[in-house]
Amino acid sequence: MLTTDVLVIGSGISGLSYAIKVAQKLPETRITIVTKANGEESNTKYAQGGVAVVTDFENDSFDKHIEDTLRAGDGLCKREAVEIVVKEGPQRFREIVSWGAQFDKSDVGTYDLGREGGHTENRVVHHKDITGYEIERALLAVVEKTPNIELLTHHYVIDLITEHHIPGEEFDRDKLNCYGAYVLDLKSEKIKRITSKITLMATGGCGHVYKNTTNPVIATGDGIGLAHRAKAKISHMEFIQFHPTALYSSISGQLFLISEAVRGFGAKLLTRDGNPFMHKYDEREELASRDIVARAIDNEMKLRGDDYVCLDCRHLDKEKFLEHFPNIYEKCQEEGFDMFRDLIPVVPAAHYLCGGIDVDLDGQSSIKNMFAVGECTNTGLHGANRLASNSLLEAMVFGHRAALKTVELVEKNNFHLEKINLVPEWDDEGLGVTKEMVLLNYLKKQLQIMMSDLVSIVRSNERLELAKWQEEEIYRSVKEIYKMNLLSPQLSELRNLVSVAWLIITQSQERMENRGAFFNKDLE
Repeated sequence: MLTTDVLVIGSGISGLSYAIKVAQKLPETRITIVTKANGEESNTKYAQGGVAVVTDFENDSFDKHIEDTLRAGDGLCKREAVEIVVKEGPQRFREIVSWGAQFDKSDVGTYDLGREGGHTENRVVHHKDITGYEIERALLAVVEKTPNIELLTHHYVIDLITEHHIPGEEFDRDKLNCYGAYVLDLKSEKIKRITSKITLMATGGCGHVYKNTTNPVIATGDGIGLAHRAKAKISHMEFIQFHPTALYSSISGQLFLISEAVRGFGAKLLTRDGNPFMHKYDEREELASRDIVARAIDNEMKLRGDDYVCLDCRHLDKEKFLEHFPNIYEKCQEEGFDMFRDLIPVVPAAHYLCGGIDVDLDGQSSIKNMFAVGECTNTGLHGANRLASNSLLEAMVFGHRAALKTVELVEKNNFHLEKINLVPEWDDEGLGVTKEMVLLNYLKKQLQIMMSDLVSIVRSNERLELAKWQEEEIYRSVKEIYKMNLLSPQLSELRNLVSVAWLIITQSQERMENRGAFFNKDLE
């Protein structure tokens, strides 16, 4: 058994910044971070574009950023959440800089501000085209120097601990507490009971519920699956943002993201035969919000029967482009494309979840003493569609607010310690890897194909009904495998993906109007 004061699940920008703040304000408090991969592996690491934050108050303003966010969210943002994130953003950004994160500057020493789809001003600060990687590097360096933070890599969370797990405990489903988690140590193959006063979910997105995604392989919706089984309130799961321009591949899995900032730099979208098409869909053309650009590409592909469209960078200033996007250029080179001679094949791919675990303005979920921050949450900032580069800002601001509330709760020390001590150890009889891994791989592929074909950029009532039936079939198969007690990370990830799929499908069926990233052709 392990006991900690604060348990952080996930090691991206939201989890790390939260842990640092709590640790610094309460140096006697023990914080434990668990992550199922290496400490640096997270969705944060793959964020290319940057952080949307107002730094140039001569040309930009909070009001402009707020209005751009509300417009992208298509009427479903919570204005209070938007104002908090935008107005508190600059202070949180300066904090990240003080911790060592570096951002590109112009010749005159001001931040080199990029512009992405949906923004009316240049306001995106960046570190070349690997902004997320740079932030992750800086935060991990601070964590390593903070003595009351322990980072446990290769630890996979199996279940959250609530009253369900305490023998003889009566509970109200609407008044549950979180007491920590059962965590599988992947190296020792033992499940640890980690009890805590406060638990933070910072588990990122769920891109791998689809066949193609820009997300790393760890993005299997674990936090949402865990929260769903623990009876937390979850909403807006129908709003999946598809990034318009991922580098096309005939192989399923993680696709390389070609940042929206490349279109902000002047790249144009063309059909395979070289014709521009965005003017037919939106007056902003390539700089329209992501949902509009993704649907336009999807429609052109379907009209023509093509597997991809093309991104044209041939007319751009090569020297300046290489200064801003060296890694994108290098990756295209590795794949056999010269961005200044060739058209680059691109396709939309699942990129960002705009909904998730419902939280208040302090990041508290519907389960007491369980916080959630980042992509796994529904804060109200994104509404029906995320404005480009608002996600890292959201992680900073809500990570800060959740940390302040956690400090307040820890100082009050009003926890059910007697219940925490009653939490039993996990019965690990039968723990191991199922001999029939082919079954798990088959079911995962079937789920991903079904979601990609039936619950993707454009949906319909008939497709959703068929998807629900197929999801239920897959769920029954996974449940039978789980009964065998041959628990493994692969099985747990599949359980979480199945839960995520069910939430996306059923909440899509409940949505009776097209908004933002959600589009059902029967509702036109």
